[in-house]
Amino acid sequence: MAYRAAVVGGSGYTGAELLRLLAGHPEIEVVHVTADSNAGASVASLYPSLAPAYAALTYETLAPAALDGLDLAFVALPHGESQRSMGDIAARVGHVVDLGADFRLSADDYATWYGEPHGAPELLEQFAYGLPELFRADLSPDRHVAAPGCYPTSAALALAPLLAQKLAHPTGIVVDAASGVSGRGRGLSAPSLYSEANENVQAYGLLNHRHTGEIEHALQRAADAPVQVLFTPHLVPMTRGILSTCYAHPAVSGLSTEKVLDVYREHYADEPFVVVGDESPATKATLGGNACHVTVRYDERTNTLLAIAALDNLVKGASGQAIQGANVVLGLPETTGLSAIGMMP
Repeated sequence: MAYRAAVVGGSGYTGAELLRLLAGHPEIEVVHVTADSNAGASVASLYPSLAPAYAALTYETLAPAALDGLDLAFVALPHGESQRSMGDIAARVGHVVDLGADFRLSADDYATWYGEPHGAPELLEQFAYGLPELFRADLSPDRHVAAPGCYPTSAALALAPLLAQKLAHPTGIVVDAASGVSGRGRGLSAPSLYSEANENVQAYGLLNHRHTGEIEHALQRAADAPVQVLFTPHLVPMTRGILSTCYAHPAVSGLSTEKVLDVYREHYADEPFVVVGDESPATKATLGGNACHVTVRYDERTNTLLAIAALDNLVKGASGQAIQGANVVLGLPETTGLSAIGMMP
């Protein structure tokens, strides 16, 4: 193995998914895993599915000194936690990939959308936003990676070609997205209980969901202009997956569905993890794979552009994308250890 890595916060769903995917990575070996709430427990006892790869690995309390000399640290801590210890972690390892929201936005935007000042603004410039399809040029060996959120990934990949080609106005964009319950994490909460989530669909975070700022941040790169989005997420009774349905106003005339589909096919022609299809994408097709499936339509009757994206919120929406970003900064082929193939049925 060429690179020795730690997973900091490895007992949640994203941490477990990191361990699952990294078990098949030929160039990264996980040698250390932390989880303060499960310190002393074996990885296999918490996640029996990981036993074949991690039978001897035990969760430890986070002690940054234990990371000294490692090539890579994946940090999968709850919102607000990584900024408290990131300075110590980043000083001890070669590269950091942070899966939380702490280093995705500017200090001002963070305060706006998260309702509190950033605790380590001096570190923000050390991180590049880790959505390779839009920010690949920013991902370099001398920067760490802030892995994007799952909703922003799906919305950005759904809409980016329209904005990049100036086919849609950058304001008046609407994103309606539905997520599986795993997006809420493994912690106990009433909306995650089976009896609450089963046979129930509910919108939440109305008008001010914190991922709105991140969606606008990502799309501004594509549009090269300020972007304004109305974002409404929904919790649906499935385990994995996000489906984002996005609406935009055309900025040019003469559009058709075939023309905009051709734009998408050309825009993503060299992207190994974006699949442009003629049919409406389904979350099931992305299960377990690091792919985002997208399609687009032009509705002449209402003069509206409709773009739809589906992905697995724990893979392309989190852990798989984190590994994709790590591959870039490590100088590895971007697809190393990752597959775009989903599991069916």
